[in-house]
Amino acid sequence: LAFQSQLEARNHRQDKPAPPPFPPHLEIMPHRRFPKVEIFEMAPHEMRFLLSDTDASMANSIRRIMIAEVPTLAIDLVEFHENSSVLNDEYIAHRLGLIPLRYQAVDSLKGGNDIQGAFLPMRECVCYERCPRCSVEFELEVNYDKENAKRPEGERDMPITITSKDLKSNNECVSPAHFLNEEEADEAHDEGISIVKIGPGQCLKLKAVARMGVAKEHAKWSPVAVATYRFWPVITINEELCATLTLEQKQELVDCCPDRILELDEVTGKLIEAENAWELATYTEDLRVTQNTMKKRPEDDDFISCVQSKDKFIFQVETTGA
Repeated sequence: LAFQSQLEARNHRQDKPAPPPFPPHLEIMPHRRFPKVEIFEMAPHEMRFLLSDTDASMANSIRRIMIAEVPTLAIDLVEFHENSSVLNDEYIAHRLGLIPLRYQAVDSLKGGNDIQGAFLPMRECVCYERCPRCSVEFELEVNYDKENAKRPEGERDMPITITSKDLKSNNECVSPAHFLNEEEADEAHDEGISIVKIGPGQCLKLKAVARMGVAKEHAKWSPVAVATYRFWPVITINEELCATLTLEQKQELVDCCPDRILELDEVTGKLIEAENAWELATYTEDLRVTQNTMKKRPEDDDFISCVQSKDKFIFQVETTGA
């Protein structure tokens, strides 16, 4: 009987139809998200945008990619022919490496073109040492005595500042990013990024080679100066509890918060969220401490809560000019 019951159970399992397969999208990623991007502000060298419908791991991955995995050009090799300035060779080479280099195609009105299509990483190029496909050469030669003779009479006693303007490129599409914008250029006292100052009898002559790389290898290849994000504030106003407060108490809640995320409606007398509260909120404790003094019991709900959203992030990105 035991053998017969086992045989019947086996036949029953064989006759039972197999479960239907999972849909392809569930087999690959059962908990997919669909991140969205909303651009708040975009300028030639900075932007702010909102990343939503995702989590902090994705936001941090995007931030790290912008900092360390976007290829750019930077000076990687410097050959000194003459250096009689006050700075040694290593110091000047380090300063040259941190000068952002901008690639702009001849037929383009904007910078930031596809640099990966124009250049190859040094390790992937098949040339013996270097070639125009994987590198760009710069030359710099400034002699104080020669340049000083060209200056006005009143400036001949002052030192000469060698800047990024003195770097001459052998590629018309690549040049140093002297300034971020025209306003910065108008306010600057020099013609570009300062490298070193020289005086009478001093000279600087060198040849520099720029290559493509990423900031994971060295920070000089980082295309951004600022790449940060912060959490979107979720401000909740308990209308029922706020109705029990006097106008003086409501005004106290508005004034106690240094971020000024609240406003008092002059018509209705209600507490409302400020128009740009998302930009001002820094999650200070002043609001929580003040409203705790207004509660009848410590365990009562808050009149106003300001917490960090778990799926919305405000990004601020500023480029180096490369």
